[in-house]
Amino acid sequence: MSATTTMKQEVEYELSRNIRRLGRLEIQGGGQVEVHGNLVFVGHMKPPMGTSIIDVSDPANPTVLSHIEPPDAYSHTHKVRVCGNIMITNVEQDRRHFLRKADKIPAIRAEIGDGATDAQIAERLGVKTEDIADLEEAKARGYYGGGFRVWDISDPRAPKLLSYVRTHGFGVHRFDMDERHAYISTEMEGYVGNILVTYDITDPANPREISRWHMPGQHEAGGESRDWEGYGIRLHHAMRCGDELWAACWHAGFRVLDASDLNKTPKVLGSFEFPPAIPEPTHTIMPMEQRVNGRRYALSIDEEHDHKPGRLHGFLWVMDVTDLSDIKAVAAWDLTERASPWVGQPGVRFGAHQYREKLDGNLVYATWFAGGLRVLDLSDPLYPTEIAHFIPEPGKGGPAQSNDVDVGEDGRIYLLDRNHGLDILEMTT
Repeated sequence: MSATTTMKQEVEYELSRNIRRLGRLEIQGGGQVEVHGNLVFVGHMKPPMGTSIIDVSDPANPTVLSHIEPPDAYSHTHKVRVCGNIMITNVEQDRRHFLRKADKIPAIRAEIGDGATDAQIAERLGVKTEDIADLEEAKARGYYGGGFRVWDISDPRAPKLLSYVRTHGFGVHRFDMDERHAYISTEMEGYVGNILVTYDITDPANPREISRWHMPGQHEAGGESRDWEGYGIRLHHAMRCGDELWAACWHAGFRVLDASDLNKTPKVLGSFEFPPAIPEPTHTIMPMEQRVNGRRYALSIDEEHDHKPGRLHGFLWVMDVTDLSDIKAVAAWDLTERASPWVGQPGVRFGAHQYREKLDGNLVYATWFAGGLRVLDLSDPLYPTEIAHFIPEPGKGGPAQSNDVDVGEDGRIYLLDRNHGLDILEMTT
């Protein structure tokens, strides 16, 4: 007979340190937040919410100036970027990973044979019996809305649609942009998983594709073969940094691409793949803008999904990229589960997700889903040190699921929750 010993211990959680809240907007959760002056742009996670433009000139009373719905009921537009008076929003199939399970149903029916029941199929797919009708309806309907839309926001109260570029499959996930180009992560016909498609947007009413890049094995229609199944090897998104594109490639680590001539297929300048012991995929990779002691460093951050006890959480990596032919992981930063009171609750992710996609100084602003905002000092990249944090208290969407963060020129911090709420914060030290 075995005995179990238990112990009860009170734990006090410090939800905020060296950060104070200036205001909060009770708004549907989002996938991306960008701030430009007194305007904040939010791409929402779920339809019918799409893209919101928010006036934050009074941070204690943020006001929604306008809202753009997704183009249809089957899409979400959860990513948004702005350059001058041009805004781009993605269009991607909502519930895409779940709905693609329908592709497996015909083979399962054939394998089981005549009389196959929805319950049997659901068990094979790992879904509920009542989900089968939903999946088959979506399969019959198809999805044709994926792509991106370009907007004129010279009047932020009345955005004007300039163009709608349809791509393929799921459509567009994340992307980067500048005055001349959009760097789009999307599915395209003939490829397996997202690839990089670069568009010339100098005429925003007529975006023009100028080049593509994919990992070997993705171009199925081109006769390429791959040694993986599913969509685990794909582009998540690529960030333009000078004459380079830094491409996060999900379970294939990351690649650094030559962007000196975007009219040609970018060449790989450097690559790094994490060992199989690292369970979570690479979400974002970017170099720090300044060298430290003559060395060049980049930050790679994981995106945590369904964490399994005993495995590593998603966390932040520091990479020495001084020599792109010999990239090394030289440091990492992780957050203890004891930092958050929401760990282990149903539907709650804990680990890393994203950082502010501008590494222009020593401070890094990173989101941990249930760990909120973590501000790290990388004055010494080999020893990242947390100097401040903020975990939102439960709101209408439940416990914190901090998804994205941006910082304005005035130092104000905008923390977006995946489920509900936008917090406006500032450092107190």
